[in-house]
Amino acid sequence: MTLPTASLQQGTWFKLICGASFHHLPSVRELAFLYTLAGADCIDVAADPAIVRAAQEGIQRAQAEDPQAGFPWLMVSVNDGEDVHFRKAVLTAPVCPADCPQPCLAVCPPHALTQAALPAQVHIQTELCYGCGRCEPVCPHRRIATFGYQVALSEVLPPLVELGIQAVEIHTCIGRQRSFEQLWGSLKPWLPQLQAISISFNDGPGLEAYLRDLLALMDPLPEVLIWQVDGRPMSGDIGAGTGKATLKLAEKVLNMGLPGYVQLAGGTNAQTLPLLDPRWPVAGVAFGSYARQLVSAYLEEPAHSSSESGWNPGLVAGIPLAKQLVQQVKRRSRQRCRALSIADQQTCFSRV
Repeated sequence: MTLPTASLQQGTWFKLICGASFHHLPSVRELAFLYTLAGADCIDVAADPAIVRAAQEGIQRAQAEDPQAGFPWLMVSVNDGEDVHFRKAVLTAPVCPADCPQPCLAVCPPHALTQAALPAQVHIQTELCYGCGRCEPVCPHRRIATFGYQVALSEVLPPLVELGIQAVEIHTCIGRQRSFEQLWGSLKPWLPQLQAISISFNDGPGLEAYLRDLLALMDPLPEVLIWQVDGRPMSGDIGAGTGKATLKLAEKVLNMGLPGYVQLAGGTNAQTLPLLDPRWPVAGVAFGSYARQLVSAYLEEPAHSSSESGWNPGLVAGIPLAKQLVQQVKRRSRQRCRALSIADQQTCFSRV
């Protein structure tokens, strides 16, 4: 068992992203269970008390299952403006034309889109939708749209801190200094009760100037500051090349020499770690769609197969897969030290 702060220092930090817009309580609970047993350092969930409680239930169940299981931080995601992570799909018309092949049903990763009772009718299970947006462009009749929203931090944060969350992630974008400052003003009084703050962003012109502006606004700096380089936001596991964008962005941010830790996200999948140079002082990796899809076959079993406790008895079969993914990150400690020269090993695991 390694403490989350130690994992950041060692470059072995593993974060599970459940999704800022993912509100399916049974799945969040089961994902938290699996990845706590697997050794995750952090579980990122929607900023909603019911979601936080579901994740806590999964963590507690894992710790009861294995007393050696760790205590992952619970992180909630908020945004300072429009962001692809904070949206849902909606049907502008629920009934499709009779000749519609309904390609939306096939492209939805969490199967939030389903065929309703009538053959030409589609239904969206809102709590399963996390706003990936794949259904919108494939609809032949343009009857699907996505709408975004902004988390009201001043309203949601007090009950979430009372529940015991340990970290907050802010999704931001170049040019939003003013809205970030407003959000930071709502967050600042709660900093003493939080373990870490993560700033999530993607690339663009003027990125370094923007991040340095944020540093000036975050005064004093949080004790643990994580820069989440979101190379391909909401891309999911769509191929080996998707991880290259986050590696390119990570290299750019590492060269800025900012205080804090740099963590990969966005397009992370099975190819991310093989492509990552072990000498890079990256603190860790966050996995979203890939981590969820890896164990999806063991989630949400039919109700009749559940045990008397309400837990899915087939869930344990997903533990080895979750552990295999987490251990890829945990092995970076040894790989990185082997890759560094003897002269450099004294700075191994140092902060960026």
